[in-house]
Amino acid sequence: MKFSARHTVKNSHARTGILTTPHGVIQTPVFMPVATSGAVKTLSPEEVKNLGAEIILGNTYHLHLRPGEELIAAEGGLQKWMNWLGPILTDSGGYQAFSLGATRSKSAKTTDEGVRFFSHLDGKKLFFTPESAIDIQLKLGGDIVMVLDDCAPFPATEKRLYAAVKRTGEWAKRSTEHWQREGIALRQAQGKGLFGIVQGGLNKELRQQSLKDIQSLPFDGIAIGGVSVGEGKQNMLAAVDFIANDLDPTRPHYLMGVGEPIDLIRMIHRGIDMFDCVLPTRLARHGAFWTTNFKRENIRRASFTNQSKSLDPKCNCPTCQTYSASYLRHLVMTNESLGLRLLSIHNLSIIFNLLREIRSSIENDNFVNKFGPHLS
Repeated sequence: MKFSARHTVKNSHARTGILTTPHGVIQTPVFMPVATSGAVKTLSPEEVKNLGAEIILGNTYHLHLRPGEELIAAEGGLQKWMNWLGPILTDSGGYQAFSLGATRSKSAKTTDEGVRFFSHLDGKKLFFTPESAIDIQLKLGGDIVMVLDDCAPFPATEKRLYAAVKRTGEWAKRSTEHWQREGIALRQAQGKGLFGIVQGGLNKELRQQSLKDIQSLPFDGIAIGGVSVGEGKQNMLAAVDFIANDLDPTRPHYLMGVGEPIDLIRMIHRGIDMFDCVLPTRLARHGAFWTTNFKRENIRRASFTNQSKSLDPKCNCPTCQTYSASYLRHLVMTNESLGLRLLSIHNLSIIFNLLREIRSSIENDNFVNKFGPHLS
C-alpha cells in the first residue's frame, strides 16, 4: 500500500492525497460507507459505487460470527463474494466484541492477551487476540487491515485510560511482529496495508504518548480511535487537536466512526484523510436526512406532507432529481422500504458531494476561505 500527499493549504492541515491499494486508487480525503455484514444497508454495491464510494468498510466481528471468514475466503474474499470490485478496509472487531459480546449473566473481558466475549447470536464463547484479528481480516480479503486495540469506554477513569493506552501499544507491537512473520509478509507484499490505532480518551498526555507508540512502529497508516463515543463535539475536537500537529505527514490519517458533514470539514482541517460511519444509512432508516447546508431534518415532520418539491432544491442526487418530499414522506410513513433506500442514497450523496467540493477547494487553495465558518 502506498500513500502520497498531493496538495496542502496554508493555515490548515487539510490536504489531498492518493492512496494506492491492491483493488484500486483512492482520492483522499475519503469517506467509507460501512458494509456491516457485507452490504451497505438497503443499497447494492453498484449503487454505492455509482454514488461516489471509492472504498467501503467491512465489519470483522459480524462477518466472523456469520457467515465466517473461512466461507468468505473460499468464495474468493469479500470483493468477489459481494461483487464489490474496489478497496475494502476491515476493522479489527474489538469494539463490537466488547460492546456486543456480553450476555445477561456474563460480560466481555479485555485482558493483556486479548478480548474474551460471547456471540450475541448464540452465546458462544469467543476470543480475539491481536494475531487472530489480523488472520481473520486477511481471510476476509481486506486491502487495509486494522489492529486490535483497547478502546476504553466513555467516561473512563485515568487508571483505565492509562491501561488502555499501554495495552493498545503492546498489542500494536504484537500486530506488527505477526504481520512481518513468514507467510504474513507474503500477503503484505501483495500491497495490503496495516493501520495502527491511537487511544487516550480526553487526556492530552496519554493521547500524545499513544501517538508516539503507534508512530514508532512500521504501520502503513495512523488511525485515531476512541472518539465519537459520547464525549460531545468539543471534546472530540480537543482529542484530535491534542495530536494533530504531530501526525506523521507521510502516512494517511484515519478518524474512526465520524460522519456528520460539519465534523468532516472540521477534521479535514485538522489533517484527517479518511473517515467511516454508519450514520448516513442509520439516519435514513429513521427518516432523517441532511440538507446541502448540513442541517438535519426528518421526513416524518407534517410540514413535508404536501411538499411537491424535492428534499433539497440544491441537491443533484438521484433521489432529489426524481422524487418529491411528499412522496418520500408517504413511503416512510407507510413503512415502504423504498423510502429508506432513497433517503440513504440522498444522505450518502450529501457526503460524497461535500468531499468532492473539499478536495477541489484544497487543490485550488480555497479551502479555508470556502469552509472558514465551519472549521472550529
